[in-house]
Amino acid sequence: MKVNGAERKVEVEDNRTLLWLIREKLKLKGTKHGCDRGDCGICTVLVNNAPVKSCLVLAPEVDGAEILTIEGLAKNGSLSPIQKSLIKHGALQCGICTAAFVLTGHWLIQHENGLYRKRVAEAIDGILCRCTGYRQIIDAILDAAKEK
Repeated sequence: MKVNGAERKVEVEDNRTLLWLIREKLKLKGTKHGCDRGDCGICTVLVNNAPVKSCLVLAPEVDGAEILTIEGLAKNGSLSPIQKSLIKHGALQCGICTAAFVLTGHWLIQHENGLYRKRVAEAIDGILCRCTGYRQIIDAILDAAKEK
């Protein structure tokens, strides 16, 4: 598989999740562990350019896949437009959900044109935030989309 642009080869047991693989085997701690049931969405990463809840995907299912975690988004030490926009809009608080919102927002901006508030709200619907609220997050994604 490719993780954040780098070829990786790891062996895992059949019952291990992608979340476990990312955090424990690859030591990428930006992807957070939450509910283990797909309810909170904070473990969201991009697999083959689509957001997935990594706690619901078995690690063997990503054989040959391309995976993007939060650690792979910034380039050459520069934050991505969505990361900068979340900071600008004050859409960060405790940080538990941040990576999931960043990656989902990044995916949305890359794959959809003419974003509007309701579509952004639908895309982030499965990610829980208990600190910031969603208005600032939606505003940040819409603002970052203008730079596309």
